[in-house]
Amino acid sequence: MKTDHQPDPTKTVFLQTVGIALGSLKQQLQLDYERAYPELREVIHLVLDEEESRAWDLTLFPHLLLPDLVEAHVAKLNLRPVETKHEDIFAPRHFDEVETHHPAYALCG
Repeated sequence: MKTDHQPDPTKTVFLQTVGIALGSLKQQLQLDYERAYPELREVIHLVLDEEESRAWDLTLFPHLLLPDLVEAHVAKLNLRPVETKHEDIFAPRHFDEVETHHPAYALCG
């Protein structure tokens, strides 16, 4: 008996979201490294592709590893790392602080 296997929509959406985030991150890393090394545009592109593939082999969260993998690869090429930290892509500094000046009430019944 043949059954049609439907892909899990949650997994599909997750992988699409990670793919989009990774693509955006790669683009930003490409710009950062090209700014520092404009004559090495093609090399940077190859490094990013190679390390993206490696990141996918290591985890389902490749966007978390990619910057460090690229930085390590660049160091092997005897190039200095570039500033890749962008304040606009991270949560604001005190985003998790809870305002405590408003009283909270709960009814127990």
